[in-house]
Parts: sequence; structure tokens; C-alpha cells
Amino acid sequence: MGKVLSQQQIDQYRDDGFVAPVDVISEEGAADYEQRLRAAETQYPEQLNAENRNNPHLAFKFLDELAHHPVVLDAVEDLVGSDFSLWGSVLFIKEPQSSHFVSWHQDATYMGITPHNYVTAWIALTASNRETGCMSMIPGSHHDPVQLHLETFHEDNILTRGQQIQDVDESSAVDLILNPGQMSLHHARVIHGSQPNRSQRRRVGFALQAYMPAGARQTLGDNYWLPIRGDCLQPDFIALKRPRADMDPEGVSEREKANRNWADILYRGASQKRAY
Repeated sequence: MGKVLSQQQIDQYRDDGFVAPVDVISEEGAADYEQRLRAAETQYPEQLNAENRNNPHLAFKFLDELAHHPVVLDAVEDLVGSDFSLWGSVLFIKEPQSSHFVSWHQDATYMGITPHNYVTAWIALTASNRETGCMSMIPGSHHDPVQLHLETFHEDNILTRGQQIQDVDESSAVDLILNPGQMSLHHARVIHGSQPNRSQRRRVGFALQAYMPAGARQTLGDNYWLPIRGDCLQPDFIALKRPRADMDPEGVSEREKANRNWADILYRGASQKRAY
């Protein structure tokens, strides 16, 4: 039995590579965060548009709060231990009647971090279901190594390279249905993807991608991580700072630094580069 997760949930994560749903905040609380996000998008459109949604927790205090929510951190601790840091975050937003999708892939493919025992927390700020384009997972696929990914650069694919694993047995896929305020947790190697949002509602997810346990090592780019709990320091570790307020100059600088590093890592060796 963990701090947040039951032993059954911990066992499910070990066996399947994911666990969901996990209650984090109330639906009313999620609606408040979503409204704050909309206000920030209106006030800072260039900082949160579709081409600039990486690492917003470094520049926006309310997203930093979510990244440090005690329920999130306790659940992560149940899976990776008491010493961990945060590599980054992504806002995954699908507009109503959007054609955008996420192909079958594994997070560990291009992150340049070893070993692959880190975990992503994906928090739903709006309903995430089949109609709105929820994530689907292939149970147990994290037990296998990283597979070959075809780089499609498809214009509707949200992923950086449009990377896609071919010949996935979709009959085994499990849809992760989340109410606003709930989260899922998934392993770096589990195969997952999501379909377009066919609803009239916006689908907003905030991915903390990912929480790295002690011993994780960055093999590409610079080693920028945000310390979270315990002793997660390592050689060549460069600690990022938490924002003191939305868009404070230091936070903006930290985010820009982290995003440049991400671009170098995620597009390393790619045939082309997108704007995000």
C-alpha cells in the first residue's frame, strides 16, 4: 500500500505500464485551473499557442502548483521511490472538432534518458474520453524494448516528428477515461496514442513528462531538471528554478533555456524540424 495508490494499482502499473484514474483535485478545481489557463492564453497568446506548449510550468505559477501537487507527488513516489526530479511538461490541447491525433509511440524513444523507469503524470483539466480523444494504452508493452518508429511529420500528428510504431495490435488497447481533476500515470516505454477530438468541447491535458527517479541519466543535450523530492542530484545536474509568478522574467528565461535544450534533444538527427 502506497501513500496514494493501493497495492492493486501499484501492481497494475508494474504489469500493464499504466494506472488510471487517480483522483487529484475536484472537478470544480480542475475547472478553475482550466479557466486560469484560458486567461493566460488570452493574456500571453505567443507563450501558450499550439507551437509553444512545452514546459509552461517553468513560467506559469498555477501550472507549477499542479506539477508540485502533493497527491501527484505522493503517487509518483509510490512508483519510483522518494528521490525524483521533473524533466519537463507539455500541454496537450485538442480543440473541438479537431483532426489532431497522437500516433502509437513510446515516450522513451527520443528523450535520451536512461534507464527507462520514469513515469509521466497526465492530468485532465477537461473530460478525456473516447469522444474527446483520450489516451489509449497497450497493456504490458513497456516490458519490451523501444521499438522502431517511423517518422511521418504528419501535419495533424501532435508529436514532434509524427513518430509512429507500425503494426500495433489495437485489439488489446485500453482507453484511459478521465474526469476533470483525475490523472493517469504511465511508464516511459508503454505504447500509447490518442484519436482526434470529435466533440464540441475542448480537451485539455497537462502532462508532467516525466518524473525521473534517482539514478536517471541524461545522455543527450544538457542535464536540465527541476528537483522535486529527496536527493535527486547527479553529476552535471543543472537545476531549474520554480517561477515566483506568472511570466516573471526569471521564469521566462528558465523556460526558454529548457525549450532550446528540448529542441536539441527531441530533434537530434531528424530530417526536419517543426516549430514546437
